[in-house]
Amino acid sequence: MPPSPEDTRFGVAPRLVVRLSEGLLKAEKIAVAGFLMLLTGLILLNVATRYTGMPLYWVDEAAIYAVVWLTFVGASAMTRLRLDFSVTLLTERLSPAMARRAKVVSTLLLIAFGLALAAMCWLWMDPVGIAAAGFDAREHAGQTFNFLYTEVTQTLRWPTWLISLVMPLFAVSLVIHGLANLLEDLGLARMPARAATLAAPEGVS
Repeated sequence: MPPSPEDTRFGVAPRLVVRLSEGLLKAEKIAVAGFLMLLTGLILLNVATRYTGMPLYWVDEAAIYAVVWLTFVGASAMTRLRLDFSVTLLTERLSPAMARRAKVVSTLLLIAFGLALAAMCWLWMDPVGIAAAGFDAREHAGQTFNFLYTEVTQTLRWPTWLISLVMPLFAVSLVIHGLANLLEDLGLARMPARAATLAAPEGVS
């Protein structure tokens, strides 16, 4: 099948990165909506049970973890939509060419942060170590003094590592969105009309 004109112009690899980022963004939008509904339900449940004098002790903790996941997933989506906060005190005084260069540098720093966070999560969660221990959390903790896989949350008694999975997921999504934004900033990929419409000229990167 011959390549399309757009493939010839921008290249197949950049388009694949942008498509991956857009697909991830759709999933993140669904997740954000789900966590918002979950959080609203938990708050209403908490109010109702407290009002009736029968509070549920685990609702507060569940709401906290819903907010944590909502924050990380929402931050990733906002990065792709270019709605993340930024300080424009310097860039608004630069020439258009220099402002574009500064935008590229900012995106590169974003990708570097995502990679650093991913590396930290790899060392912290130590998937190789837990696999080598036969997925025995106690043995792994005894060998490495890493008690991530033996800890549980205070009231729900959920595994701590399961709640913490949002951090490596956030790191990976941040790198993917950052690469897509970088390709668009460099003119190697076309910016979706959706992103161009929602991105405000001030206060966002």
